[in-house]
Order: sequence, then C-alpha cells, then structure tokens
Amino acid sequence: MPVELQSSGMNEGETHTEPTRGSATMTFYKTLLKHIRHWPANWHRTGPLALSHKLNPCRGLLTDGSAARPRITENSVEVFSHVYPRDDMTNVTDKILSKVGCQLHNRPHHPLWLIKERIKDHFYRSYIGRTGNPLFSVHDNLSPVVTVEQNFDSLLIPPEHPSRKKGDNYYLNRTHMLRAHTSAHQKELVRSGLDRFLLAGDVYRRDEIDSNHYPVFHQMEGVRLFSNHELFARVENGEELSLFESGGRRTPQKQETHTLEAVKLVEFDLKQALTRLMRHLFGEDLEIRWVDCYFPFTHPSFEMEVRFQGDWLEVLGCGVMEQELVCSAGAGNKMGWAFGLGLERLAMVLFGIPDIRLFWSEDERFLKQFRLSDIYQPVIFQPLSKYPSLFNDISFWLPAEGYTENDFYDLVRSIGGDLVEKVTLVDEFTHPKTKRVSHCYRVTYRHMERTLTQEEVRIIHGAIEQAAEKELGAQGRY
Repeated sequence: MPVELQSSGMNEGETHTEPTRGSATMTFYKTLLKHIRHWPANWHRTGPLALSHKLNPCRGLLTDGSAARPRITENSVEVFSHVYPRDDMTNVTDKILSKVGCQLHNRPHHPLWLIKERIKDHFYRSYIGRTGNPLFSVHDNLSPVVTVEQNFDSLLIPPEHPSRKKGDNYYLNRTHMLRAHTSAHQKELVRSGLDRFLLAGDVYRRDEIDSNHYPVFHQMEGVRLFSNHELFARVENGEELSLFESGGRRTPQKQETHTLEAVKLVEFDLKQALTRLMRHLFGEDLEIRWVDCYFPFTHPSFEMEVRFQGDWLEVLGCGVMEQELVCSAGAGNKMGWAFGLGLERLAMVLFGIPDIRLFWSEDERFLKQFRLSDIYQPVIFQPLSKYPSLFNDISFWLPAEGYTENDFYDLVRSIGGDLVEKVTLVDEFTHPKTKRVSHCYRVTYRHMERTLTQEEVRIIHGAIEQAAEKELGAQGRY
C-alpha cells in the first residue's frame, strides 16, 4: 500500500496547505495518527600497474585547482595543503587519495550531479519563504577530511561502536579521517545558525568489491529544525503545546525530553517531505513503506522502501534528531528531523546504470548520455559494449591475528583499481590439526572500455599475490 500523507503546513510562509487541527492534546493525537501509517520495526602504484588508473584520471582536486595532489610520504599524509602525521591508525592509500577532490556530484551533467540537482530543485520549489527565497541552503563543497570527533562523537556514536573500526574506514591518523558519511558536518552547520539545509559530498568506506560497492560514493542529506512556534503555529490551541517535557522517559516512540505530540508532528512532517521527494523522483504512483530501525543519532528512526519494478528497495534512512546532538550544537530550544540517502543508489535505479564503477568512467560514450538540455529530461543508460571478463583465484593462509576481509579488498583495489569487477570468497578451509584458516578468493577482472588480455591480468594478479604476503602477512597457497 502506498503511504497516504496529507499536507501539514508546518511553517508560516511556506507553500503548504492547512495542517490537521485538534482542540486539545488528546484530540491532536487522534487526529494526527489517522494520517500516519505505522510499519513494522542499517545502520554501514607505478610501472605496469599504471594501466589500472586509466578509467578516470581525476581532474582537479579543488574547484579552484589551487591545492597540490594529496599524497602519502613516509611520515605523513598531505591533503589540501595540510600535513597529517602518520601513526598506527593510518590506513588511507594512494588509490583512495587519488579520488579526493574529484567531486563527481559537482560535475555538470554527470549522473550524480543530475540526481543532486533534481533533489535540490525539489526542495527549492517546495519550501519557499515569504520573500520568495528558498528556505533550504545547500552545501556541497565541504572538505571530506574531518576529525574523528566530527565523524563519530558529534553524532553520539559510542566509542566501541563497530562503525569506528579501522577495517571499515580510511584514517589519516588517530585524530583525522576521510568522512564516512556527510552527517559528520551536521553539528557544525547547526552551530553556524542554520535550521534548514541540504548537504552533499563524497564519503569513504572500506567495503567489499562488486557492482554495487565502491570505496568512494556520494551522499546527500537534509536537516530541518523547528522552534515551538514553528511547529505548533497552525495547530488549533497550539500555544498549549510544547516541544519538551521534564521527567519524561524514553520509549520506542519518543525521546525522554520530547512531548509525544511534538514527536508525532515532526515525524509526520519528515515522512511527508520524503514521500513528496521520492514521488517527485520516481513518479506520483510510487508505492512507499516505512520500516522502523536504529541509528545512534536519531530516535525514532526509519528506513524508507519504495516499490520499483516489482521489488522493494531501501532508498534512505531518517528520523527525529537526538536532542543531545541538537543541544550540543547550540540549538537546544529546537527539535528536528534528518535524512540521508546515497546518490549512486538512486542514479543506478533511476537511470538503469548496472555497475557503480561507471560513475568514474571518462568514456565519452557514457558521459554524453547525460548531457541533457534539462535536468528532468528522461534518460535511461544505453549499455556500452560489454567486454569479456577474466578471472583468477588466489588462496592463502590467513595471518594469525588482525586480518579483516576489507584489508584484502582494499589491497586488491589499490593494485587492480577499476579493472576489478568483483571479488568473491569461494572457499574456506580450516586445517584439522593446526586450526589455521585459509581463504580462496575469485577475482573477476573486466575493463569497462576495452578487452583485457590474459597477460595484463597475470601481471596485476601476480602483484596482488605478492602484496598479500608482504603487506597482509598472508602465506600463499597458489
């Protein structure tokens, strides 16, 4: 069943119709809940090898071209003219640093830019102030280098939370990293006085290798805060209602500091805003459902799923912002919502792009398909000739300790680059006497623009085998 939401008209001066009205708190609950559907209850070289870099020589690392190319030296990592001393947490690679500053989401007519512009245009048109100006500001050029505090602590992510693991992130050192999500900037933007904004940028995570995963991808998120007056101004007897209560308790429906009526109205506004956004992107007949979930920085939290070509697809996460986060940013008299989505995921679905590596392609046959006269001009990706794949297996005994699969995936990406289409664990063996464990991986190679030769693959694969022994401490069983 599609979600059915009526307009809430949250804020004076905005282009919305009249909200649900109630004469008192309990009437308010009942009236509002009639219009919100509740759904049952993821929070994630040189020499011959130079050929792996041909798919995308990143053009320019800053929009003004002023900064030197990021690089790793024996003792430091240099990014945007800043030097970060290396330590035991440093794990960023040259391959990943080569992507820093590419900003695909800001390249006119790139498919990620098209999705960003469609979302931005929707918010500009939907939320207009009395003077005719857009109420949401857009921030899409913030540095991806953030502090660990920004990336985790500012979002209330516990010190032992698995998302902090070295194996899942790219650290410059113990205090700085490449952001794992655009939410790393939420606190600083709220502290600057903003209460409505969109944020887009490149994010970095160590991950598996297949057609849907890439260590650099792009997110877009939105935040909206409400004062007591803004939230209740158009609700009958709204002056009797409040955002906050003392002595409250946390339940699955609300935080301890929020009143239930405030949470339900913010939740209603959030779901309505996102339903409108997705129907704007996919079409008005889109079916939507909400799934309860958990994020450290929102409560209650939800995932939106849309029905597309017969399947339910998760497209974004969202929720009511944790009040502790809002207070720490200096806006303790307000409460609000936040959402985040992946630009690649939406572009792959809406444009029919089958492989995430294509977003990094400089092949004119790919790029020209998205040079549209209007951002809303329909476009479906027409596949390039699919060149044959080649695969080789690699088997090795795992190191005694400290090994994670992402270490191997990152090594493969560093050497094979975008020539590697997929890495699959095809066998796992435990020695009956020594209890040592060996893995066998199948590495699939495919160039997006030409046919690879066996000789090229042998060179790359040999380098991967050598690096697995030297850098990971694996012992080969080739």
